[in-house]
Amino acid sequence: MKINVWNSIVGKLWGTILLLVSFVLFVFTVLMLEFLNNYHTQQAEKNLKQEAAVVARIMDDHHYSVKETKSILSDIISDETNALVAEKQGDVVISLQSGENRQAIRDEITQSAKLNKAFTSKTPVIKEMMLPSSTEKNKKESYIVMAYPIETTSAEHGVIYIYQSPDAIHRTTEQTTKIVFLAAAIALVLTTLFTFFLSSRITRPLRKMREAAFDLAKGKFDTKVPVFQNDEIGQLGTAFNQMGRQLKHHVEVINQEKEQLSSILTSMTDAVITFNKDRTVLLSNPPAELLLQDWFLNKGSDSEKPLPIEIYHMLDHVLELEEQLEEELEIDSVYYIISISPLYSASNKVRGAVAVIRDQTEEHRLEKLRSDFIANVSHELRTPISMLQGYAEAIVDDIVQDEQEQKEIIRIIYDESQRMGRLVNDLLDLARMESGNITLYEDVFPINPTFERITQKFVQRGREKNIDVSFESAFTNEATLLVDQDRIEQVLTNLIDNAIRHTPNGGHVKVLVDQQVNFARIRVQDDGAGIPKEDLPYVFERFYKADKARTRGKAGTGLGLAIARNIVEAHKGRILVESTVDVGTTFIFYLPLEQI
Repeated sequence: MKINVWNSIVGKLWGTILLLVSFVLFVFTVLMLEFLNNYHTQQAEKNLKQEAAVVARIMDDHHYSVKETKSILSDIISDETNALVAEKQGDVVISLQSGENRQAIRDEITQSAKLNKAFTSKTPVIKEMMLPSSTEKNKKESYIVMAYPIETTSAEHGVIYIYQSPDAIHRTTEQTTKIVFLAAAIALVLTTLFTFFLSSRITRPLRKMREAAFDLAKGKFDTKVPVFQNDEIGQLGTAFNQMGRQLKHHVEVINQEKEQLSSILTSMTDAVITFNKDRTVLLSNPPAELLLQDWFLNKGSDSEKPLPIEIYHMLDHVLELEEQLEEELEIDSVYYIISISPLYSASNKVRGAVAVIRDQTEEHRLEKLRSDFIANVSHELRTPISMLQGYAEAIVDDIVQDEQEQKEIIRIIYDESQRMGRLVNDLLDLARMESGNITLYEDVFPINPTFERITQKFVQRGREKNIDVSFESAFTNEATLLVDQDRIEQVLTNLIDNAIRHTPNGGHVKVLVDQQVNFARIRVQDDGAGIPKEDLPYVFERFYKADKARTRGKAGTGLGLAIARNIVEAHKGRILVESTVDVGTTFIFYLPLEQI
């Protein structure tokens, strides 16, 4: 990532120091030039005073002619100095001038009232005057002019006017200015170099920290900043590394907690849905997603509110009253227990809600089966017990005198007791099977002889009802199956017996055996009354009877198909039924061949 130099710390630091140094140098230069200018002016005044004093002493001590005096003065005064000697005001006797505008300069000097005070004073008079230039016409320059009194013994005496051309002062000032500006330039260059060196020392670790911060932002929490200093920047680097370690630790903890929460939500069989305060879904686990899909499909075109309206009412109640709510609802013929609790933010305000939805349909079904089971057992036992009680009372009270009738009653009592025994034994067997305590004595048996033998037992019984009982197999006589023969015979006997009992005279019952992939498929097919479609899912339940109007002689205990299902499943197979009313029924069960 490139940064403009003026936006970087180096640029800002360099610019700040440069501006500060430039300002200081500017102020220093102005003050220095002013000081040097005053110093040079004072030096010029001092020099003029010294030269004037020398000239005055010469003229006071020695009385030379004008020519000799002029010659001596020209040797004493410097080349940049000009002199005028006047015995009285306006009467110049000696003139030592050079350059342009000499007369004009002399006139302005001799006519100056301030300078002329020197004629009556014993102290010299100095004045800075704007006089015509000695180098160019039509130009004026600043001169330092001194009027120094001579022959001060009398009240009125002569005066030496001595003045210096500004060129000398200008040359000195220019040289000084050049030196000052050169020094300022050197100081500026040195300041720039020092600034870059200093800023680089400061910004190099800062750039490293910036790069490390970008790496941290990308998730590289192992990034460290090298620390070579023990100053504030070094301490900042140490703090940065500590921050990186702490951030890595906290992110790992957060990820672990997130994974744990995700695993918990994923492994939950209950549907969990988190809502925002605006009633939109924020988070859901897999069971909840399946449930939402089902509800969305059931809602059809009304996709704005994919959830059932009952849940929205519960959600409104929770968010408005800020209290937990639990209800049991029936939605689309499915029973749910729905518990919704409010979610709070850090400021203890409700920010949403979480709903836990449990499908209670199976529990309702099992509860109904339990109730039906108790009712059916009570019914199945009450009838034979009533018959036993009634016939036993008839015998005890000697109501029946005929021996033949007594034998008939005793036979009925015996049959009913046998039936009660079968019912109890079937219940015990079924309970053992459903608890997983069934024991299979498996062995290898030939398929065709075994199933044909079982079928042949019912041929004579079928003839009594004019029902054709037949066996067909697609296996060879050498094919075998690893099963508990007695248990499989119990299954097939129950299915054939049911088929014969529910097939009218002149019907057909077939036992068909063939192979389906790695399974042996056994079908018991009849052309009896059939089973209604709505009853098919329940035929393997205990005490279920599709023919509600069957007589007791025609019906069994109602446990045969439930026992058959458990036996087949214990062999790692499966059983199912296909039926059409007034066409017939086919019971099919599969036994695995790979166990051979």
